Amino acid sequence: MSILEVSGLRKVYTTRFGGSRVEALHNVEFTVEQGEYVAIMGESGSGKTTIGRSIIRLYNPTDGRITFNGKVISGALDRNTRSMLRSDMQMIFQDPMASLNPRKKVGDIISEGMDIHHRFANRQEREEKISEMLKKVGLSPEHAARYPHQFSGGQRQRVGIARALIMNPKLIIADECISALDVSIQAQVVNLMKDIQEETQCAYLFIAHDLSMVKYISDRIGVLHLGYMVESGTKEEIFSHPVHPYTKSLLSAIPVSYTHLT
Repeated sequence: MSILEVSGLRKVYTTRFGGSRVEALHNVEFTVEQGEYVAIMGESGSGKTTIGRSIIRLYNPTDGRITFNGKVISGALDRNTRSMLRSDMQMIFQDPMASLNPRKKVGDIISEGMDIHHRFANRQEREEKISEMLKKVGLSPEHAARYPHQFSGGQRQRVGIARALIMNPKLIIADECISALDVSIQAQVVNLMKDIQEETQCAYLFIAHDLSMVKYISDRIGVLHLGYMVESGTKEEIFSHPVHPYTKSLLSAIPVSYTHLT
């Protein structure tokens, strides 16, 4: 069963002065099944982030149809559809400092979605959920009383991950969510995301340019180049039998470890 269906997605940016148009996405099509890990990979500027932000409606798509959880979300949103979208779809942003409110404590940032959608019975349950999620992402419950500027970049990213995961969404859009983390923490966070996927059967749209991590975590992969989805398939098909020249060039850029050379 598809939790997300994207068909003919286009996004055109118009400059403020002069009115020149830049088409960032060209008729992009793909689906995400329930409990599936779909990755979109491509170079910087290929349109990966624009796809994620258009799906969650931070950007308004220029054209195309987006269906999430059986409801069309690409046009005007009524109150019920907007509430469903904000509750059942979450996004982990690439820049943690820009996405966290510097005036709020970490506990309030993580619980913001729960507060809006009333996902707890009383204050004690709220605090317990916050503490449990902080532990899951490798932070301490005491960190709930701190502000974002008191954390390192990697710790702030884990706060952003906790904020998304605590809502138990049906779809998580992860936009370069581990690029700011140390290698050891990357493995910890990715394994956490996979564990939560197994528990809740949520789906992930994983936007990344780290090909080794894409290969490890994904079920299916879409390759984006200059706003076009040039190739898609299972990770075995993409990594073992790439067809498009751009996909082949991406895979050829993967570093070869020293141990393989010796």
